Amino acid sequence: MLRFGILSTAKIGRDAVVPAIQDAENCVVTAVASRDLSRARQMADRFSVPHAFGSYEDMLSSDTIDAVYIPLPTSQHVEWSIKAAQAGKHVLCEKPIALKAQEIEQLIAARDAGQVLICEALMIAYAPVWHKVRALLSEGAIGTLKHVQGAFTYFNRDAANMRNIPELGGGGLPDIGVYPAMATRMVTGMEPVRVQARTDRDPEFGTDIYSSVKADFGSFEMSFYVATQMANRQVMVFHGTEGFIEVRSPFNADRWGAEEIELTNQKHTVSQIFRYQDSRQYRRQAESFARAALGQEAEVVTLENSLGNQRFIDAIYRASDRDGWEAV
Repeated sequence: MLRFGILSTAKIGRDAVVPAIQDAENCVVTAVASRDLSRARQMADRFSVPHAFGSYEDMLSSDTIDAVYIPLPTSQHVEWSIKAAQAGKHVLCEKPIALKAQEIEQLIAARDAGQVLICEALMIAYAPVWHKVRALLSEGAIGTLKHVQGAFTYFNRDAANMRNIPELGGGGLPDIGVYPAMATRMVTGMEPVRVQARTDRDPEFGTDIYSSVKADFGSFEMSFYVATQMANRQVMVFHGTEGFIEVRSPFNADRWGAEEIELTNQKHTVSQIFRYQDSRQYRRQAESFARAALGQEAEVVTLENSLGNQRFIDAIYRASDRDGWEAV
């Protein structure tokens, strides 16, 4: 069993990741750390976790854990991932693991120096729906892929929410732009060559609240938009010469709605519908990470993969400040 320590009591950990780790077959939460010991103890008691620490450093130096899950604000991800690696702990860090590609290069160096595993927690990489999309594309179910279309939006104007605070790494592209980018790269095995983009920022918060992106992958194009102040929407469509694949509830599996893949042929007749009642993508993420950390064969989101995704996001920001194409 891989023993996890949870580095902070953040909501994503409480609501999604810690319950998934406790439900997993090969890992368990043995410690919770917070800068407030009472909060750490409260969360530890909630999940029947034996150890609570009043500082992150104390937990990292403890022999009660083998790995950490980091759900801190984005601006602290790199710092604490490196500190955990230096302490000899494996790291599963919430997305986005960094805000610049150069920072991920620093994480790769820390991973190699510490001989530990560092992974970005992009749970969609473990969801059966995305494995099925990859298989359908590989089998030629829609012929030659020509265009990918996506959207991920929600509405949040809470000034206290980290997504609306630039100093904490807030913004739409870091928070949700990573999902259509990673999903497309993951299922096609292709990388974007160049991008065009428009990005709008909130005049009060300063964070990016809307981005519309066109990406050239060489053999196909991708267009998607993300927004933090629009009505909720999630969809991904892969359109080929002989049909198209529409993925419903593609990112927030189970919480958003039923996960479904609808395969439509060239004559616009629905030929197959694939339904996933409970993908448990957070549990699958924890189990795959644990297998890899324990030296077993497992498919995980490598830092090299995260680096490719961050280069995509970085290029979108650069393209938003100019007319025309920007190389990735």
